Amino acid sequence: MNSQSPSGPLGGLLRAVRGYPRRAPLTLAYVCLLLASHAWVGYGLSADRAATVLGYLSTNLDNLRDHPLPALLGSALFFDGTLTDVTSTDFVGTLITLGLGVCCFLAWAEHRWGKARAAAVFLGGHVAATLLTAVVITVALRHGWYPTAVRQALDYGVSYGAQTVLAIATLALPRWGRLPWAAFVLAWPLGGAEWTGPLPDFTTIGHLVAAALGFGLLGVPAFRRDRVRATGSSRAASDLGRQRGSVAESAPSPVAGTEPPASV
Repeated sequence: MNSQSPSGPLGGLLRAVRGYPRRAPLTLAYVCLLLASHAWVGYGLSADRAATVLGYLSTNLDNLRDHPLPALLGSALFFDGTLTDVTSTDFVGTLITLGLGVCCFLAWAEHRWGKARAAAVFLGGHVAATLLTAVVITVALRHGWYPTAVRQALDYGVSYGAQTVLAIATLALPRWGRLPWAAFVLAWPLGGAEWTGPLPDFTTIGHLVAAALGFGLLGVPAFRRDRVRATGSSRAASDLGRQRGSVAESAPSPVAGTEPPASV
């Protein structure tokens, strides 16, 4: 006897999990890479070696000046958070950025727009927010709003790209939920902000900039349309057209001298 799949929310969740590799293969591969890199620096390296690797890939001012490309790209291969300390605020941040931003809404973006546009949103948000935040840090250092040690601060992870995805994922919600969602995307970074002057800490600035980038993309027409997918009706019409073409090609041509009689 065939077992029936559960119905209701549980059934929908199980179907979504089963279809995840087919709908978002790039996101799935990226999540696996992030989990592997997190385990590598957490358990495969000594504390000193892990600090050296992450310090080299950090997107602080000194690294952006000395080796910008490895820092910008390499920092997106790790997530700064915890999967085990469930009572900490870091775990909440991991759920929001890695859980919602990458696992859920980056997968939604890949399914809706395709791999290229989804990756462009994530990486574009990561890189642009990092560089714009570096400009803010430079200005803040000149005015004495940040301590000089911020030039070598440890700053890596997926949160800026995830924040951009969270902002543009407003399109995934019904109209009544979009304003509360936008408020959440802007508010959660401020919950743990540290203020040492007129500006919050630079990571909070980065998250707000990344959110602004994502909200700005909402006005781009290309991100308000789904990617073109071949539907069942279009495939059927295409098959019918090919069948008609083959029938026309196989039909015998009239024999010379046997034209149909002219009508009277």
